[in-house]
Amino acid sequence: MRRTSHVHSTDLRGLSRMTADAVVGLTDLVEAMHHSIASTPALLGKPPAGRTRGITGLVYRSVRGVTRLVGGGIDAVLGQLVPLFGEKASSPEREAVLAVLNGVLGDYLESSGNPLAIHMRLRRDGRPLQTDKASLAAALPDAGGKLLVLAHGLCMNDLQWARQGHDHGAALARDLGYTPVYLHYNSGRHISTNGREFAGQLETLVANWPAPVKELAILGHSMGGLLARSAWYYGTAAGHIWPRRLKKLVFLGTPHHGAPMERGGNWIDIALGTSPYTAPLSRLGKIRSAGITDLRHTWLLDEDWHGRDRFARSGSHHAAVPLPDGVKCYAIAATTGKQAGDLKDRLIGDGLVPLASALGCHAEHDRNLMFPQERQWIALETGHLDLLCRESVYARIRDWLAEQAAAP
Repeated sequence: MRRTSHVHSTDLRGLSRMTADAVVGLTDLVEAMHHSIASTPALLGKPPAGRTRGITGLVYRSVRGVTRLVGGGIDAVLGQLVPLFGEKASSPEREAVLAVLNGVLGDYLESSGNPLAIHMRLRRDGRPLQTDKASLAAALPDAGGKLLVLAHGLCMNDLQWARQGHDHGAALARDLGYTPVYLHYNSGRHISTNGREFAGQLETLVANWPAPVKELAILGHSMGGLLARSAWYYGTAAGHIWPRRLKKLVFLGTPHHGAPMERGGNWIDIALGTSPYTAPLSRLGKIRSAGITDLRHTWLLDEDWHGRDRFARSGSHHAAVPLPDGVKCYAIAATTGKQAGDLKDRLIGDGLVPLASALGCHAEHDRNLMFPQERQWIALETGHLDLLCRESVYARIRDWLAEQAAAP
């Protein structure tokens, strides 16, 4: 068994960078509030621009300067020490913390070069797979022609498919002969950025798979389903081979038309920004990642967000991306209630995703995903994470994937 560790040496370097950036950011926030109050603005209206001046401004500049100097020194020292410690395998607890951190701050971690940022990998049992032919053959000696790729959701990781003693991937390998591979990614990046990279990973995986790929299936939980749709778009546009191998795509609690919690967060940003006294506090809400803000209207493509203020209030003016053509697509939604159809289901659903969003229903015809009735199902008395372990949910997935694929 591999020795695991809750803390890696690189974590210390990553946390020191985050601490320095946080102190600088907090100093900026306090100075902005100080400036707003000192300027005695109107209760409502545009906050005054600029920083404080004189001795007050000097104090704030000194705090920022000292913080950057100390932070840079610590980072340089840790950079020299990290190689001396080596690395152990990551513990499940560390993986879970990193997943949440990346979900909330992943775009910042990546853009700042922070070692805590997760890099997209295909994994098995928490171990990265090298996707050249020889390495795949050595790592997966029993690989068959039925390939299953599982994509996790926001703030989660590939190890969390195993929940309460059950793993959909392992069960489908046992019951239907699939060979499961798990995607691990930084869920704080834009969905389209992850989608394009996911498409490239799938292309390499299928091209170098140890056995001829007769059937590719993707199982996406929550945001993972959105990545699959984005990856299909970019893979098809690039002329990849893997979209032609994809036979079935199963969505578990996927917010096809957005998540209410992110829309609520956007309203809070706007409310805080209406007064110059509270406007600086809106910066706290705006630290949330691009992956989270993409969920407001489900932005799957670069053009949905490129050149826009992702925190600005806007309508759902984004590209309508249909379900993959020629692929059997299935949707499982969940509700915490004992029956479907009431107001609670429409607003809350499984606690995070409303039923209509999970089933792809939309008032606008071109945005309605139109899952056939026999390819959608609602799990009652089931929460968002329960979709990963409920026996009834697995039985539905198993039965759908067991159906004979249609002839090309």
